[in-house]
Amino acid sequence: MNLDDPSSILIGVGGGQPQRLILSRANRHGLIAGATGTGKTVTLQGLAEELSRAGVPVFVADVKGDLAGIAMAGSPTAKSHEAFTTRAAELGIDDYAYADNAAVLWDLYGEQGHPVRTTISDMGPLLLARLMNLNETQEGVLNIAFRVADEQGLLLLDLADLQALLVHCAENSTALSAKYGNVTKPSVGAIQRQLLQLESQGGELFFGEPALDINDLLALDDQGRGTINILAADKLMASPRLYATFLLWLLSELFEELPEVGDLPKPKLVFFFDEAHLLFDEAPKALLEAVEQVVRLIRSKGVGIYFVTQNPIDIPEEIAGQLGNRIQHALRAFTPKDQRAIKAAAETFRINPKLDVATAITELRVGEALVSLLQEDGAPSPVERTMIRPPRSRLGPLSAKERAILRSISPVGDKYDMPADRDSAEELLAARGAEAAAAAAALQARAAEEKAAAERAKIEARAQIEAQREQARLERERRANPPLAEQLTRQLGKTVQRQIVNKVAGSLVRGLLGGLFKGRF
Repeated sequence: MNLDDPSSILIGVGGGQPQRLILSRANRHGLIAGATGTGKTVTLQGLAEELSRAGVPVFVADVKGDLAGIAMAGSPTAKSHEAFTTRAAELGIDDYAYADNAAVLWDLYGEQGHPVRTTISDMGPLLLARLMNLNETQEGVLNIAFRVADEQGLLLLDLADLQALLVHCAENSTALSAKYGNVTKPSVGAIQRQLLQLESQGGELFFGEPALDINDLLALDDQGRGTINILAADKLMASPRLYATFLLWLLSELFEELPEVGDLPKPKLVFFFDEAHLLFDEAPKALLEAVEQVVRLIRSKGVGIYFVTQNPIDIPEEIAGQLGNRIQHALRAFTPKDQRAIKAAAETFRINPKLDVATAITELRVGEALVSLLQEDGAPSPVERTMIRPPRSRLGPLSAKERAILRSISPVGDKYDMPADRDSAEELLAARGAEAAAAAAALQARAAEEKAAAERAKIEARAQIEAQREQARLERERRANPPLAEQLTRQLGKTVQRQIVNKVAGSLVRGLLGGLFKGRF
């Protein structure tokens, strides 16, 4: 196999033969391991840039801040210049020359690269529960909250949305408990406290919109080179749980979004998990099973995953067994754990009768590694002691000015640099609360008005009764003590009445007596 084979990339030379990663087998995953200072970063950088030159996009986390130099060409004035040019000559790389790479800078905090965001809904309750270290009961409440959001059409985009949803669940805990199971205010409160802690770690920057479009990680530049997506993770390492959860979320998104393609001539994307032990430390069994499933199945989506770690025993056996391409740098046998790691690493390689692997692991020089790669038939090659090819790009960090220039010419800067804020759960629940408050206020005002009207009617009725009573009283008093004019009128009336009565009576008497006397005489 010659050095210019376009179906593979050169890793190094060992056993007198080129050690090449066949691109059609690059999606079978891999491991880069070795103690600090043995050359893992240089190997990772060289592998990433060769994949890019072959048209394969790459995603890698820059945990120490020195991998971003891959965007810039190396320099003859660099300390590594003599060592790299000498090594290239020893390996027979006649066309070795410094070159830059198509790189896009990302940063969860939006400081050293384009912001990387996802939504609460996309993250899902499982990863959020792990991120917040919730117990089983609290995770159950979180699942119920997500169910409520789905049923009520509430978008969960950022932490404020989730906080508003949890408040809503606490206020309606009785009804929710009757429908879904026990939802207690203490459990809701515990989740809210964890959210505040997550927010203090920068979670409010990670959750929101515009969310990362996976397709933007799969882009090629105008020269056909795969984009090298570099995540600034030096600050992120201070929050290892957030770092691990983000990487697992990204893998899950790739798995869900990409179609099944089987084995392609070259991968759609190669994903490097640097400081891989952070993903597995204290991880619950359910999460390890999820990682194992993603690693096992994502191969068929055309994605290769390469774990980079100091100690190969950091990788769980169920996952390590799926890593077909292996590059093992030196390990030190200082402790019993180191000795177990050496033995475990030696046992994972296909035996080479000419090489004592366990001894060689402790003798490897910087830039040298034990390499076993998958062959055309899918079987691993016999392990060989290999000198790793030098990278063409700069070793070391970027300056702030260089980062600013790369961000300004990035093809995705306009898409991600400015945050968006759609109406979501927080706004919808606030609107519902405002409507409910307005309705309650209107009902209360109507009730108050009706009460006031009833009170006025009562007062008017009482006043009418009092007026009638007063009128009756006055009438009684008037009758008992009539005015002088009325008394005179009454007296005069009585006198006249008596006179009339007397006159009539006299006439009657006279008439009667006259009739009697006339009859007698």
